[in-house]
Amino acid sequence: MSRKRNVAIVGIGQTYHKSHRPDVNQVELVHEAVRAALEDARLSMKDIDCVVHGNMELFEGIHQPDMWHVDGDGGFLKSGFRLSTGGTTGGTLVSAADHLVASGLFGVVLAVGFEKQEEGHTTTGITAMADPLWGRTLMTGAISGVRAGLLVKEFGERAELAAARLRVKAADNALKNPFAHLKLKITVDDVMKSRLLAYPMRLLHMCPESNGACALILAAPEKAREISKKPVWIKDHVTVHMEETFYRGGPQRIVPSMDVAAKKLYQRNGIKNPLKEIDVFEMYDPSSWWELEWMEYFLQLKHGQNIDLVEEGATEIGGRFPINPSGGVVSTNPIGATAMIRVAEAALQVRGDAGKHQVPKEVRMAMASSFGGTLWTILHLLTREVEA
Repeated sequence: MSRKRNVAIVGIGQTYHKSHRPDVNQVELVHEAVRAALEDARLSMKDIDCVVHGNMELFEGIHQPDMWHVDGDGGFLKSGFRLSTGGTTGGTLVSAADHLVASGLFGVVLAVGFEKQEEGHTTTGITAMADPLWGRTLMTGAISGVRAGLLVKEFGERAELAAARLRVKAADNALKNPFAHLKLKITVDDVMKSRLLAYPMRLLHMCPESNGACALILAAPEKAREISKKPVWIKDHVTVHMEETFYRGGPQRIVPSMDVAAKKLYQRNGIKNPLKEIDVFEMYDPSSWWELEWMEYFLQLKHGQNIDLVEEGATEIGGRFPINPSGGVVSTNPIGATAMIRVAEAALQVRGDAGKHQVPKEVRMAMASSFGGTLWTILHLLTREVEA
């Protein structure tokens, strides 16, 4: 990606994510993440030039929450932007903040995403987004057993066991992550026997509804090196948004946005073998079934190699290609912040600051994905070093 100047992540902040936060309002929840990011970067709001804010407004039913949250995010009398792109919102916030700094418009930008889902009804918001007649083939939200059913039809019990193993892996990793929402000690058998939702998807395969916020501070090179001893550089990012399309004669085969985004990102950055060249991957995984399927697209694998990798243990925190050492979205899902958390966790891995869920190998390059809408994708590539 052609850039006027490089951009680094210099501050990272998260709240502790829970199903309910009656102790704080939205302003206070956002403030927790912003304060943590400022403390991480050793900055004050005086150092911030612009605030980029986002969430899923229809989930809480509050229009333009950024106007209310200025006391929490410090945006009063500062330049600001409000963005929302569904589940990809957190990734869009990072991309927008990156462009604002890379363009030279601002030197230091704060991006903050949040969701306080207990104050609305997320499932109602999602399922009411499509017209019941014209949108009848549109699968909104994360629950869809169609693709999972095809995996079972082709690979049988191997696919079911692989999806269950991925969920157990996420749960084990979340136990190491102090910010994660779900803290579950589960087994493969627990997953396989959990309540059936839409065959073969079960309750334990799925992501929760979480309350929480995440904030990142991005800075230009001269400021980044002054602020942080361990800046994490945004090497590139790719956005692939597509809309549901209807064809006479029925739905047609559409190339997944994950595949398009991965091909574009790798080609632009000369990556020939992502399994060897990328050290860790924070994937937006609304369910462990989609983590299993999307591995094939994101990592450009041969068909069926995704199941092989799971059976080998390659995606475990100590494996040769760790995926979601944070516990992933199936453990923590404050939707407006969820995709940003993927970038934040990937950045922590590059810095070596992920604590108990730090992968044991050296991390020089990390990737993070965002998901939302009708199978939208954003990919971010982070590095420890950057070309001058």
